[in-house]
Amino acid sequence: RTVERAVKSGGKLGVDLMTIHSVGGKAMIRAAADAAAEFGANGPKILAVTVLTSLDQADLVDRNLYAFLQPCNEAASNRCEATFITETKNGTKGTTGIPIWNQKGSTDDTTGGLKLLDGPGNPQPKFKVVLCTEPTYDPSKVVEDFVSQQFPIKILNGRPGYINFLDAFNAWQLVKELKEILGLPAVTSFKHVSPTSAAVGIPLSDTLKKACFVDDIEGLDDSPLACAYARARGTDRMCSFGDWVALSDVCDVTTAKMIKREVSDGIIAPGYEPEALEILKTKRKGNYNIVKIDPDYIPDPQERKQVFGITFEQGRNNFEINRALLANVVTDNKTLPDSAVRDLIIALITLKYTQSNSVCYAVDGQAIGVGAGQQSRIHCTRLAGTKADTWFLRQADKVINLPFKPELGRPDRDNVIDGYINQNEEDVCAEGIWQKYFTSRPEPFTREEQRAYLATKQDVALGSDAFFPFSDNIERAYRSGVKYVAEPGGSIRDDAVIDCCNKYGMAMAFTGMRLFHH
Repeated sequence: RTVERAVKSGGKLGVDLMTIHSVGGKAMIRAAADAAAEFGANGPKILAVTVLTSLDQADLVDRNLYAFLQPCNEAASNRCEATFITETKNGTKGTTGIPIWNQKGSTDDTTGGLKLLDGPGNPQPKFKVVLCTEPTYDPSKVVEDFVSQQFPIKILNGRPGYINFLDAFNAWQLVKELKEILGLPAVTSFKHVSPTSAAVGIPLSDTLKKACFVDDIEGLDDSPLACAYARARGTDRMCSFGDWVALSDVCDVTTAKMIKREVSDGIIAPGYEPEALEILKTKRKGNYNIVKIDPDYIPDPQERKQVFGITFEQGRNNFEINRALLANVVTDNKTLPDSAVRDLIIALITLKYTQSNSVCYAVDGQAIGVGAGQQSRIHCTRLAGTKADTWFLRQADKVINLPFKPELGRPDRDNVIDGYINQNEEDVCAEGIWQKYFTSRPEPFTREEQRAYLATKQDVALGSDAFFPFSDNIERAYRSGVKYVAEPGGSIRDDAVIDCCNKYGMAMAFTGMRLFHH
């Protein structure tokens, strides 16, 4: 019924030509034709139908499959195509054209019944069926907007679901904007419609490579895109477990090799090197979700969302976050070095696609702590600050040199490191427990040692999607090395927030723009 409803919607909107991309067979095609016929001669003409079927070419002929299509306007075109996408039973794929006759009048005066022919067929065919390997879209999750321009994605592998697409499209916007503003390859790791991190392609130090589990990757320094991925995926490894990845650039082999060994649901990128694509297709027993997006796609300026049967409409957030946004520095310290500007831009663009309320800590070209979806601003700042602290502490010698058992997997190491640093549910250094994870008992990483280590960290940038209502946010941010702040301003307590920044020598810019995202 989805295809039938789409055709009827197109008819009501006065659409002249429609193409249908869905999964189905004869019943689906007939339903589309019948829906178009309801509008008579002035109704939409169905130009092409794409069908995913388990039948191979011989089955299509043997079973005498019919496609019910309205003929093209012969004044505009001498023929049109019905495109059948087939996944053959034996796994073979190819592109083959099968001529078909236009049997006008087989259903009514406006709908032609098009019968597949085995052999040379009619010497003057009006239609053709093409068996090809182009990917299709998940029929239950994505419906093409027939009124707009060509659909911007192709699914190269897997079957993405509803949440997958929400992650993919939000994540793509984030990395696309980072690349456009900063001119560097960008990557983000998304989970449940918020980023765990985002980063640009800056080489990693040897210590950071170890902390991100990428010190064994050959050629990492030669690929800015791979460096961006290593940073984004390595920031908050626990939250990135089962993530959706977005790349601003064509996926190369080095990046694909790193993605292959992480637990991930899918990826969206403007393209894939052939070898990289084959590497990614081996993930999840061949079911890894791989989406290609048109980098030149521009969406409709109006966005619509339906809640409880009510449709809301608003203009798309096309606000550009750039250096000029940081011009209004309201603190005594007016200095924003280029590195701070870069990191504040990363923080703010990350917040633009993070569930509100949110704040973001960033340093060295990457977001290191995202506090998403909290009702209280201070809870955002605490949550994101704890994540930033954990990212720093992962690079401490005691953590880098933990004596893990060689058979312990990467996700298990992530959990153990988090327990070692944050001393959560399980004391991983306790007798009877450490033996599960380590070859020898590690010394605890005490709170005093952690505080001393974190005290050496500075030059962190902090962005907020709305104003800080109290100075407690600045107090908490200072404990995680924050020196540069960007927030909209506009609170009745702005003076108290500015005074707190001045106390610690921070530079804070008022952007004048809230970045709420829901």
